[in-house]
Amino acid sequence: MPFKILVTDEIDPDGVAVLAGEPEMQIDEVPTLPPAELLRRIAEYDAIVGRSATRITAELLRRAERLKVVGRAGVGVDNIDIDTATELGVAVINAPAGNTIAVAELFFGSLIGLLRHIPRADAGLHADKWDRSKYMGDELRGRTLGIVGVGRIGSEVALRARAFEMDVVGFDPYVTDERFLSLRIRRAVTLEELLAEVDILTVHTPLTDETAGMIGRRELSRLKPGAIVANLARGGIVEESALAAALESGALRGATVDAFLKEPLAADHPFRALPNILLTPHIGASTREAQRNVAVDVCVAVRDALLHGEFGRSVNVAEVEGRRWSELQPAMLVARRSATIARQLLADQGVRAVQRLSLRCGPDVMGGSEALLAAAAMGLLEGVIESERLNLISARTLAAHRGIELSVAESAQLGHPTAVQVSLGGAMRELVVGGVAPPGIGARITQIGAFRVDVSPRQTLIILTNDDVPGVIGQVGTLLGHAHVNIAEYHQARLAAGGEALAAITVDGVPSGEVCKRLLEVPGVHTATVVSFRG
Repeated sequence: MPFKILVTDEIDPDGVAVLAGEPEMQIDEVPTLPPAELLRRIAEYDAIVGRSATRITAELLRRAERLKVVGRAGVGVDNIDIDTATELGVAVINAPAGNTIAVAELFFGSLIGLLRHIPRADAGLHADKWDRSKYMGDELRGRTLGIVGVGRIGSEVALRARAFEMDVVGFDPYVTDERFLSLRIRRAVTLEELLAEVDILTVHTPLTDETAGMIGRRELSRLKPGAIVANLARGGIVEESALAAALESGALRGATVDAFLKEPLAADHPFRALPNILLTPHIGASTREAQRNVAVDVCVAVRDALLHGEFGRSVNVAEVEGRRWSELQPAMLVARRSATIARQLLADQGVRAVQRLSLRCGPDVMGGSEALLAAAAMGLLEGVIESERLNLISARTLAAHRGIELSVAESAQLGHPTAVQVSLGGAMRELVVGGVAPPGIGARITQIGAFRVDVSPRQTLIILTNDDVPGVIGQVGTLLGHAHVNIAEYHQARLAAGGEALAAITVDGVPSGEVCKRLLEVPGVHTATVVSFRG
């Protein structure tokens, strides 16, 4: 059965072609639908791709029983209920890079337009007026530009500012010193430090709880008299009432704004009456190149998510830093399988309610720690909850709903740079299982409790505890052979000669309950746990 994809909001044809070229996909391309019509139709689709015109509400998501992916051809996802999508296991994918150049160029276009009075001069000439003396302007050269948010767009703005011979200072607590140096941006340690020295302030951050109202009355008052403020990011990062007041009082020379708290801009908005503000109707990404780029980017990501389970571009799967999503897959498999093994062993020991999941990562995989934590949560919950929505998107939320405490930390003491160690804890017991994921080798389980093993987490793993005495391995192998259970790997580990031992045996197929019962009858075998992995 093909994946059905609803494409709306006039997505660029080059993007639609990415999906239409796949035989496993059926595309319905429609204009922006009224909410009621979209609610009526959404249940039949596996994915929806659109822009900001279509609101993806909690009601819509709960109605969309087949939905796996929401694709947003653009950066912002404020029209999508991310929390509900995450809870339901629906990946939300945007296209953060495709409009970068378009926004950076609009910033300089609008800034020069403001400083050189270009809109007013053009309007004057169209009205048959030749008023050269009214339009004395200023140059960018030699001015100090302050950039709040040195990400993709902020970086491109900085590069172009150098071409105008501007001095550039930036504030971004989430960007490394090395990145600042490579961009030749002076680093401001605090926002207040940046505000005190800039002639022009521009913001290029997402709208979050942290950034909402970031530039308010207090911050604007710290700018130099005659400074200019630009907001081409998201409405609400710069407080609109505070900006209007500063412009009206003359404390600021001017402003340029492309994004507003409520869009379209109301007819009675105070910005409309101010002569020293250049307004554009949220056109930062409105170039043919940008629309083609974001459409292709998001459609490629939606295709890969549906066909290959590639969720590295999803905004509600944790970001993977320093490596590609595909490179992290072996470590994610270790995390997922380790949690499943630990859960099953604890269950066989009478621990039914897991209260804690702690994850420790080696330095080479720490950049994907949150994704690894999601994989571990998924491994913990598989077979425990019956939910078709359990996946890497929803696993952490579903675990939290069950009162399971999740944590992750880096550790250089795990013995291997790609090591992943999962610890599950209940009221009376805690168990650690882990492994490694060396490049080119794949996932290996190397620790079960106190025992060091080395097996691949194949379809089924039999774990035995037994006395370290001669004959046990032979009897177990013979028993499994007679039961037509094919052994792939058999690793016997012990803590001391003649003491307690543990066998990790990977096999093909799933042994019957009768086989497990007979394993417990082998002299010296104390416990037998069968772990059957899903997916």
